[in-house]
Amino acid sequence: MTTMSDAAPETRSFEADVSKLLHLMVHSVYSDKDVFLRELVSNAADACEKLRYEAIAKPELFGDDPQPRITVTLDPDQRQLTIEDNGIGMSVEEMSEALGTIARSGTKAFMDQIAAGKDREGSQLIGQFGVGFYSAFMVADKVDVTSRRAGTESSAMWSSDGLGTYTISEAEPDAAPVRGTRVLLHLKEDAADYAQRLTVEHKIKAQSGHVPVPIFLREKGDAEPDQIADGAALWTRSKSEISEEEYADFYRTNAGQFDAPALILHYRAEGTHEYNVLAFVPESKPFDLFDPDRAGRMKLYVRRVFITGEAQILPRYLRFVRGLVDSQDLPLNVSREMIQESPVLAAIQKGVTNRILSEFEKLAQNDTERYLKIWESFGAVLKEGIYEDYARRETLLGLARFRSTAGSDWRSLKDYVAGLKENQTAIYYAVGADLDRLASSPQLEGFRARGIEVLLLADQVDSFWASSGVDYEGKPFKSVTQGLSDLSLIPLPEGEQASDETSSEVASFIDFVKEALGDAVSDVRASERLTESAVCLVAPDTGLDRQLERLLANAGQLGQASKPVLEINPRHELVTRLSALAESDKDLREDAAHLLFDEARVADGELPVDPRAFSARLGRILLRGISG
Repeated sequence: MTTMSDAAPETRSFEADVSKLLHLMVHSVYSDKDVFLRELVSNAADACEKLRYEAIAKPELFGDDPQPRITVTLDPDQRQLTIEDNGIGMSVEEMSEALGTIARSGTKAFMDQIAAGKDREGSQLIGQFGVGFYSAFMVADKVDVTSRRAGTESSAMWSSDGLGTYTISEAEPDAAPVRGTRVLLHLKEDAADYAQRLTVEHKIKAQSGHVPVPIFLREKGDAEPDQIADGAALWTRSKSEISEEEYADFYRTNAGQFDAPALILHYRAEGTHEYNVLAFVPESKPFDLFDPDRAGRMKLYVRRVFITGEAQILPRYLRFVRGLVDSQDLPLNVSREMIQESPVLAAIQKGVTNRILSEFEKLAQNDTERYLKIWESFGAVLKEGIYEDYARRETLLGLARFRSTAGSDWRSLKDYVAGLKENQTAIYYAVGADLDRLASSPQLEGFRARGIEVLLLADQVDSFWASSGVDYEGKPFKSVTQGLSDLSLIPLPEGEQASDETSSEVASFIDFVKEALGDAVSDVRASERLTESAVCLVAPDTGLDRQLERLLANAGQLGQASKPVLEINPRHELVTRLSALAESDKDLREDAAHLLFDEARVADGELPVDPRAFSARLGRILLRGISG
């Protein structure tokens, strides 16, 4: 029987998404090709950290070589660059899975966005997302990977030119590392500088000088390697010893980001539990910010040994925070499955979350401009905590910033409450998908006439938290599109007077409209909130906000939708003229009733109930107007 080791290397095709990504890499217009070096060194460091973790239970995996390291070898004559680690290594099966597919969350959406964009936009996305191992093909026309998994005899060989296929086979034992992975890049002609010591040493020190694994550089295969990074964990050093550049370099390497950190939090917690924290708030939105799993990106170490990147140290609404926690109290042999149940981790979660929110509060108070930049990027995510994290709701409401009818500046709830009008007992808001449309909503007219500020909420999450029974300083949140407005309790500005009561003629017409619309609405009534428009739709007093209802319906999570209330402005000229029509002109009055309802639906961002009937009614009324 022929085994893989006896057979010729097997040629396989990359998965479709990998092929797209490889094409992008090979033909990349992304100018900062240095990223490949950082990505490969980061992968090597991760492999060493995985070995350290597995060796907790199986110390024999270290063999006679317990010190993890990364060795970079240069060969300018052959135009080759090699990055080798003595980490966990890979079997043939693991290599095929790791280098033939893309498992990273969000990659499909990333590739779809690349395909839909232009080259320049695509290159910017590379910088936002990161491309891991495949970035090697930006500088190499061929990549060979040889690996041996720790504790095994067999080794694996993978090779590709990045053009759609790769070969994989078992490797000759003498050609493979004793343990770990060797990545050999056959550099393109225009990338020959990456085989020069001056270039490579400078870039590694700048990008990866703070990975927790020592890095050695060797010029050609027979030279003695020189240590260029000591593998000292940055987070164990004093803040006073670390420059902003060092923090930024570590952030980019550890978090896989390409921007600069907008906020750095570095401290050591002491007391009942001892742990180091190094956390970063990105300057720009990570590509996977709204992944369905909404997973966090904080890594957990125990006494400098990497344990897991899936410990969920922070609540989901802080998933944009990158960094790590290094615990001195958790046992090294705790399993990844059991760690989430640990009371020590629960205490760390609470402490780190509270500290990050406290830092936001300080920044909001002392450096408004910096804080607003963070809010503009991550406010929509932070607001998830208002309904997910009851214990910290008050803090999160204090941190929240809003657009409103008070002007173009961001407003806090403290600002809002300071401007409450006489007899105003609620915080009013309007929710929708577009700020401009919200600002021009007919439902705002009566509030604007009385100088009442209305919060304009355009994020999807707003529909959920605002309607969850939340209040701020005893003032409940109330939608301007829900129930009765109670505007009559709030006086008009000095010198203005409320309009006359609804005439009997208009009241009679409103009753007729209600009868004509039948089950299409739950009620038709005279409106207090309209001053300029003829009609608008609002939700019943006990119904869901209309925007929330639409979101739930689109998600298939709504059974029976409630019938809206049609409010009619009894002072509008169109309404008064329609009310004056003779009752004998029933057809025209009925057409007008349905057109008013459809007008309100269109103003609310919806289609007419029956577009063909709407068109016919409109045609009849236009024809009557032309005929005089």
